[in-house]
Amino acid sequence: MSLLRSIASVGSYTMISRVLGFAREILLASVLGPGMIADAFIMAFKFPNFFRRMFAEGAFNAAFVPLYAGRLHSDGAAPARAFAGEVAAVMAVWMLALTAGAMVAMPWLMYGIAPGWSDQPDKFALTVELTRITFPYLLFMALTAMLSGMLNSMERFAAAAAAPILLNIVMIATLLLIRGGVLDLPGQALAWGVAVAGIGQFLWLAVVCRRAGILPHLPRPRLTPGVRRLFRVMLPGVIGAGVVHINLLVDLFLASLLPQGSVSYLYLADRLNQFPLGVVGVSVGIALLPTMTRQLRGGQMEAAAHSQNRAIEFALFLTVPAAAAFLAVPDLIIQVAYQRGAFLAEHTGPTAMALAAFAVGLPAYVLIKAFQPGFYAREDTMTPMKVAVGAVILNIVLAVMLMPVLRHVGIALATGLAAWANAGALGLILHRRGQLRTDERLRRRVPRILAAAAAMAAVLWGLKGALAGMFAGSLASRISGLTLVVLAGAAVYLAVAMATGAMHPRDFSSLLRRRTPPAA
Repeated sequence: MSLLRSIASVGSYTMISRVLGFAREILLASVLGPGMIADAFIMAFKFPNFFRRMFAEGAFNAAFVPLYAGRLHSDGAAPARAFAGEVAAVMAVWMLALTAGAMVAMPWLMYGIAPGWSDQPDKFALTVELTRITFPYLLFMALTAMLSGMLNSMERFAAAAAAPILLNIVMIATLLLIRGGVLDLPGQALAWGVAVAGIGQFLWLAVVCRRAGILPHLPRPRLTPGVRRLFRVMLPGVIGAGVVHINLLVDLFLASLLPQGSVSYLYLADRLNQFPLGVVGVSVGIALLPTMTRQLRGGQMEAAAHSQNRAIEFALFLTVPAAAAFLAVPDLIIQVAYQRGAFLAEHTGPTAMALAAFAVGLPAYVLIKAFQPGFYAREDTMTPMKVAVGAVILNIVLAVMLMPVLRHVGIALATGLAAWANAGALGLILHRRGQLRTDERLRRRVPRILAAAAAMAAVLWGLKGALAGMFAGSLASRISGLTLVVLAGAAVYLAVAMATGAMHPRDFSSLLRRRTPPAA
């Protein structure tokens, strides 16, 4: 399977999940609006979800896939499955202990996560209650991450990429029941929906692994040499791979110190910003790691360098225009996406400004996903961890500096700037080690991608004024207006990209046909 086909396989299911997730956020904004219940649920959802993202899309995948794939390649299926069983047994015991401890200590943990709510007893108590309900989600997501890693190592990306769809289906159904008056405790109902969805995702992948003949048996939990090695590699990667999510958790901590609704503004803006990041960035990281691991273990250094160059090119080609659109017309996007029901016109401006601030760092987020496999495929998780620590510190410093003036927008902007510092440091280190060699094709195309995105942004800005009447009308009129803006922007971007040579369809079709295409 070619790299781009692997990315497309992950990306297609991730796209479905993100579309459903977008529908979920539209319903959430409409049913709850920015307020106490929404802020409390978002905090309760983000806390365990923070760990889920670090495990499923970060540290565990980065550490487990090379080790499991190495055993699969050198020793065969049975030893690899035994290793997975040893890991699963230890992880299950550790996660059970962590979950139980966190649920007991949740009131004290909440003082550290949302200190600004300590003087709002009702909001604080509701957040503690909802987080206790959602936290077991982490246990099942940790096991789901391991099963996903096994499937990804065998280049069976579809089932793992499809698992998050279940979460969105459950959450959408719950929100519809709340809106229909069937469930009268919206915060508690949504929290239970998260817990049920976690169980469902784990069972789904367990069935898929069983059918593939790779479902491990759980032995007595023991810290075998293989398990010790995994956790040694994984520990620094928890920070290195999860820096974006650590920064977002810091954002929530700081936002709790701001007026009510700030957490909701940041969350809803971030969900839109995460759409291209999830579809492209996560897909690139998941597909590139096993590809580079296989190529490096086989001594195919040029092929590994080519794979990384094409992943960077593909990621930037799709995310730079998304960032340009979020910067050019964030208010139109937020207005059409969320402004209905309990989400009022007065909420659109603050959320739109947060979206534009997050978008500053969007290309950097995907570059991090493209650079990290260059370290992880070589079993180096320490370097990304050190870089990540510096980025987190920078994010906190910038956020504290910007908050007094820009309030929640300063928090979002600090996150984007810290992401650029992280991506720049990772790229520079790889380059100095001789492990990132940008080829002529990438150097030629990146400036042309930027030029095409700039032309698109200018057209979007012009259409915003020309179609102002449509955006002042009904919801149907606003949707039609945004559709015209998006189609026109996409047409301009593709036309300029093809005219300048930023993209050639034959390049991508050749990647789909062959495993390792020759460098241009």
